[in-house]
Amino acid sequence: MEQAAFHFTYAGTPVSCELYGSGHINRTYLIGTDTGARYILQRLSSVAFHDIPGLMSNIIRVTEHIAKKDARPDSTLHFIPSENGEYYYLDETGAYWRSYRFVEAICIQLPETPEDFYQSAVAFGTFQNQLSDFPAETLTETIPNFHNTPDRYRKFRDKIEEDPCGRVKGVREEIAFYLSREEAGGSLQRMRDQGILPLRVTHNDTKLNNVLLDEKTRKAVCVIDLDTVMPGLSAFDFGDSIRFGASTAVEDEQDLQKVQMDLDLFRIYARGFISSCPSLTEAERNALPLGAKLMTLECGMRFLTDYLDGDHYFKTGYSEHNLVRARTQMKLVADMEDKWAEMERILCEI
Repeated sequence: MEQAAFHFTYAGTPVSCELYGSGHINRTYLIGTDTGARYILQRLSSVAFHDIPGLMSNIIRVTEHIAKKDARPDSTLHFIPSENGEYYYLDETGAYWRSYRFVEAICIQLPETPEDFYQSAVAFGTFQNQLSDFPAETLTETIPNFHNTPDRYRKFRDKIEEDPCGRVKGVREEIAFYLSREEAGGSLQRMRDQGILPLRVTHNDTKLNNVLLDEKTRKAVCVIDLDTVMPGLSAFDFGDSIRFGASTAVEDEQDLQKVQMDLDLFRIYARGFISSCPSLTEAERNALPLGAKLMTLECGMRFLTDYLDGDHYFKTGYSEHNLVRARTQMKLVADMEDKWAEMERILCEI
C-alpha cells in the first residue's frame, strides 16, 4: 500500500495513510501529503471485477464527460494518473490500485430525514441526465447481464434443477412465488430489446451511501462508487433506490409484518429523480414503477438462488440469511403489486 501511493502523481509527497470508509469490496485508504492535499487510494478487488482496465476506462470517460458539463470542482470524482499515464497502477503482486481527489463532504448509510432521501434522488437523476448524450453502448459491461432478469431466471432454474445443497424441498413456496412472476420479470429486458426504452449510462448501485452530501447544506454533491457504471436502463437505478430506500424495514428483517413500501418515500424519491432528469422519455417515466418491482423481484431471486447454491455470493451471518432476504423482497414485491395504482397515480401528479 505504501509503495502504491508513491506511484501516483499527487500534489506533494505522501506523508500519511490510514484505512478509510466501510466498503466491503475494495480496500480504501486516505492519503495525506506534505502540501495538505488529500486523496483516496484504493486496492481494487479482482475477485469482484475481472476487467479492471475496462472498468477504469468506463469511469474515466464518464467522469470526464460530467466534468465538461458541470464546472463545480466536486461535481464528479477526479482520478489521478499513475506515473505511467494510466489511471491505475498494477503492482508486482498483480493487484490493481487507483486514486482520486478526496471530496470534502459527508456520507451516510441511511437517510436521517426525508430530505436526505430526496437528495439521493437528485444526485442519481442528475447523474443520468448529465450522461443522457453519452454513447452508453460503448461502455464495457463490468458485470455482464447484471440486470438481465431473464438470464437471472435461467440461473435460478438451473439451481432448482441441480439442488446442490438439498434445500429445494424446504422452499417450494418461495420458488413458486418467483417462478409465477417470470413472464413479468422479463418486461424491462423486452422493452430494451425492442427499443422502447433507450439505453443509458446507469450507476447500478443507487444506495444513499453512494451519494456525498454537503455537511452544512445537506445538498447532494456528487455520486461515488462508480465501479458498476455500465449500459442499462433508467428504471434500473430508480428501481433499486426504491427497493432499498423506500422499504420500511431492513433487507434482512425476519418479521415480515414490518416490511412494506412507503408510498410517501416513493413520492419523495420520484419527485427528486424526475425533476433532476428532464431527459427521461415518456416511456421511461411510465416504466419507473416497473423498475421498482422488477429490481426487487430480481434481487430477491438472486438471494434465493444463492441460498440454493450454498451461500457463495452474498455474505451471510447465519444459515438462512439469504432465505430471509429473499422473503423480505417477496413481501416488498407483493406490497408494490397491491399499491400499483397509487404508484402510477403519484407519477402522473409529478
